[in-house]
Amino acid sequence: MTIDDPARPETPEAPPSEAAPAPAPAPRKAGTWSALRPLVLRLHFYAGVLVAPFLLVAAVSGLLYALSFQAEKVVYAHELEVPVGDTALPLSQQVNIARKVNPNGTVTAVWPSAEPGATTRVLMDDPDVPEGTSLAVFVDPYTGDVRGQLPSYGSSGALPLRTWIDGLHRDLHLGDLGRNYSELAASWLWVIALGGLLLWLGRRRRNRRALFVPEGGPASRRRTLSWHGSVGLWAVTGLVLLSATGLTWSRYAGENIGAVQDGLGGATPTLSATVGGAAAGGSSEHEGHGGAHTGGGTAQGPDIGLDKALEAARAAGIDSPRISVVLPTEGKGYVVKETDTQFPLQLDAAAVNPADGTVVDRLAFADYPLLAKLTRIGIDAHTGVFLGLFNQLALAALALALILLILWGYRMWWLRRPGRPAARGAWRRIPVTLLLPLAAATALVAWFVPLLGLSLLLFLAADLTLALVARVRTRSRTTTT
Repeated sequence: MTIDDPARPETPEAPPSEAAPAPAPAPRKAGTWSALRPLVLRLHFYAGVLVAPFLLVAAVSGLLYALSFQAEKVVYAHELEVPVGDTALPLSQQVNIARKVNPNGTVTAVWPSAEPGATTRVLMDDPDVPEGTSLAVFVDPYTGDVRGQLPSYGSSGALPLRTWIDGLHRDLHLGDLGRNYSELAASWLWVIALGGLLLWLGRRRRNRRALFVPEGGPASRRRTLSWHGSVGLWAVTGLVLLSATGLTWSRYAGENIGAVQDGLGGATPTLSATVGGAAAGGSSEHEGHGGAHTGGGTAQGPDIGLDKALEAARAAGIDSPRISVVLPTEGKGYVVKETDTQFPLQLDAAAVNPADGTVVDRLAFADYPLLAKLTRIGIDAHTGVFLGLFNQLALAALALALILLILWGYRMWWLRRPGRPAARGAWRRIPVTLLLPLAAATALVAWFVPLLGLSLLLFLAADLTLALVARVRTRSRTTTT
């Protein structure tokens, strides 16, 4: 992803009239942008060339992930869909059927059928499924037939196909080591996107249409640049948001973001599910960033049962058809959480005492701090569960745009071999009054986003090394001649 043309008019000037030669243009006064542009150009060039492979992997795997939601419905249609019946069996009876099918598993949560023709999903702890996942038993809510059993991952219930693609996008199936690739890509995406935006807006052009609409005509570097810049302009907001939301759960920058969020009073509130005691974690999890379920073990003492607990939660205002019911464990009650991320959001939760059905605590999404709301919505949007199909199509479009931007960037580099960026020493042209704040801001961002800072130091070291090698060669040639 590189725009390494110097700023110049997009169309050649008309030849001067023989009778009246055009006067020479007055020199333009150097401004802030003219001083900053070479530095932005050089950074955009290096970051685009060197980080683009990581971004390309993230974009391709992200495109596959966005499409996997609909693919999942086709591949696992037998487990997910059933003929619509007249009446549904009690939820507790459906759970007992799942227990009989897999007596070695421990039921931890239940996702009741959310719409006519959908199965009930009973989640179990099971030693035969991968760590961090649950075994989902799919029960026909009308007949009680078991439609199948599959590993289920995350709060969105990703099945094996989507889970595998999610792992590829998150860490290339390499564990913690692989997470560095995705964090590096997210760390640089906003820098490359905003740098490209500045370079594109700063170009001189004959009309505004060329800013938004790519040029036609025969294939050339100029036309490629036009497509690169125009598509980048349309995609830049989405790319920056993808970068920001991706960093919220990254390995290193995510810790800093979480600390700032907590310091600003934006931590996600928790629901107290302990009978007469402390709080149980109530924040939502999502693919790649938390356990696949809550709870485990067996509740002690009297239990009113799943159906009555659900009735109590419904009476307390948990009225969304899309819910997750976490079964009680020792000292904890039932936790009934809304999981409907369509607009308007229904994400309230309630804890119910299994002994008498009283509502121990209730947590409304409307009561979340603003930062907690934005974080939840941002994460859901990044993982494709916010607004459903529309969200997934938007993610697919952004991923495709990023792939094309990278390919166009490399094509421009190839057409202008050897693809030299702006000359070294661009920072010397920046006024000190601007350079010092810029350096301070860069240091702060580099500390806050560690992989960005480390890779930037590597870029600088490589650039200085190349400069030193070039200087030695020049001296050697001078000495020889």
